[in-house]
Amino acid sequence: MSRTKLPKPAKLPKRECCVSKSRCGRCPIRMLKEGTLPAGYTVKKRKLVTVEGKKVTKKKLAKAA
Repeated sequence: MSRTKLPKPAKLPKRECCVSKSRCGRCPIRMLKEGTLPAGYTVKKRKLVTVEGKKVTKKKLAKAA
């Protein structure tokens, strides 16, 4: 019997950049640069916000990804 691999869930970005030199895997700034940030989100002043400028909650972010 062959096993099929399950698709990996998308990585969720952190709500705020931790300002590490190496940039962690979930850094919103890095994800914005790579284009892997969920649709409708952007980064302003190192914080993850919606395109409209509203604050992001973990619950809403999980639904978006």
